[in-house]
Amino acid sequence: MRKIIVSAAAAALLASGSVAFAAVKHTTGTIKTFDATAMSLVLDDGSSFTLPKTFKDPGLQVGEKVRVSWDMSGKKKIAEAVKIAK
Repeated sequence: MRKIIVSAAAAALLASGSVAFAAVKHTTGTIKTFDATAMSLVLDDGSSFTLPKTFKDPGLQVGEKVRVSWDMSGKKKIAEAVKIAK
Protein backbone atom coordinates (compact mmCIF):
# COMPACT_ATOMS: atom_id res chain seq x y z
CA MET A 1 0.00 0.00 0.00
CA ARG A 2 2.83 2.37 0.88
CA LYS A 3 4.46 1.80 -2.55
CA ILE A 4 1.22 2.80 -4.29
CA ILE A 5 0.92 6.04 -2.29
CA VAL A 6 4.56 6.99 -2.92
CA SER A 7 4.20 6.19 -6.63
CA ALA A 8 1.02 8.25 -6.90
CA ALA A 9 2.63 11.19 -5.10
CA ALA A 10 5.67 11.05 -7.39
CA ALA A 11 3.44 10.94 -10.48
CA ALA A 12 1.42 13.92 -9.25
CA LEU A 13 4.61 15.90 -8.58
CA LEU A 14 5.98 15.19 -12.05
CA ALA A 15 2.69 16.09 -13.71
CA SER A 16 2.38 19.40 -11.88
CA GLY A 17 6.01 20.31 -12.61
CA SER A 18 5.69 19.80 -16.35
CA VAL A 19 2.58 21.99 -16.48
CA ALA A 20 4.43 24.84 -14.76
CA PHE A 21 7.21 24.80 -17.34
CA ALA A 22 4.83 24.65 -20.31
CA ALA A 23 3.25 28.05 -19.66
CA VAL A 24 3.16 30.21 -22.77
CA LYS A 25 4.26 33.81 -22.29
CA HIS A 26 3.00 36.89 -24.14
CA THR A 27 4.86 40.00 -25.25
CA THR A 28 3.43 43.05 -26.98
CA GLY A 29 5.62 45.44 -28.94
CA THR A 30 6.43 47.13 -32.22
CA ILE A 31 8.27 45.23 -34.95
CA LYS A 32 11.84 46.46 -35.42
CA THR A 33 12.88 43.77 -37.91
CA PHE A 34 11.08 40.85 -39.53
CA ASP A 35 12.86 38.35 -41.78
CA ALA A 36 10.56 35.70 -43.25
CA THR A 37 13.50 33.90 -44.87
CA ALA A 38 15.52 33.63 -41.63
CA MET A 39 12.28 33.07 -39.67
CA SER A 40 13.13 35.78 -37.13
CA LEU A 41 11.30 38.65 -35.49
CA VAL A 42 12.79 41.43 -33.34
CA LEU A 43 10.70 43.93 -31.41
CA ASP A 44 11.64 47.53 -30.57
CA ASP A 45 12.52 46.55 -26.98
CA GLY A 46 15.17 44.12 -28.28
CA SER A 47 13.13 40.95 -27.75
CA SER A 48 14.13 38.43 -30.40
CA PHE A 49 12.00 35.46 -31.49
CA THR A 50 12.52 32.49 -33.78
CA LEU A 51 9.47 31.66 -35.88
CA PRO A 52 8.43 28.03 -36.44
CA LYS A 53 8.63 26.50 -39.92
CA THR A 54 4.82 26.33 -39.93
CA PHE A 55 4.51 30.12 -39.39
CA LYS A 56 2.02 31.83 -41.70
CA ASP A 57 2.74 35.54 -42.11
CA PRO A 58 -0.41 37.58 -41.39
CA GLY A 59 1.13 40.53 -43.27
CA LEU A 60 3.71 41.69 -40.72
CA GLN A 61 5.51 44.97 -41.42
CA VAL A 62 8.20 46.96 -39.62
CA GLY A 63 6.62 49.50 -37.27
CA GLU A 64 3.47 47.45 -36.71
CA LYS A 65 2.32 46.62 -33.17
CA VAL A 66 2.04 42.86 -32.50
CA ARG A 67 1.34 40.41 -29.70
CA VAL A 68 3.70 37.43 -29.62
CA SER A 69 2.82 34.21 -27.77
CA TRP A 70 6.07 32.37 -27.10
CA ASP A 71 7.89 29.74 -25.09
CA MET A 72 11.55 28.99 -24.40
CA SER A 73 13.40 26.21 -26.19
CA GLY A 74 16.88 26.05 -24.73
CA LYS A 75 18.11 29.65 -24.86
CA LYS A 76 15.81 30.68 -27.74
CA LYS A 77 12.40 32.30 -27.58
CA ILE A 78 10.17 30.41 -30.01
CA ALA A 79 7.09 32.31 -31.20
CA GLU A 80 4.03 30.10 -31.22
CA ALA A 81 1.74 32.82 -32.57
CA VAL A 82 2.15 36.41 -33.78
CA LYS A 83 -0.98 38.54 -34.06
CA ILE A 84 -1.32 42.11 -35.24
CA ALA A 85 -2.49 44.21 -32.28
CA LYS A 86 -5.13 46.86 -32.77
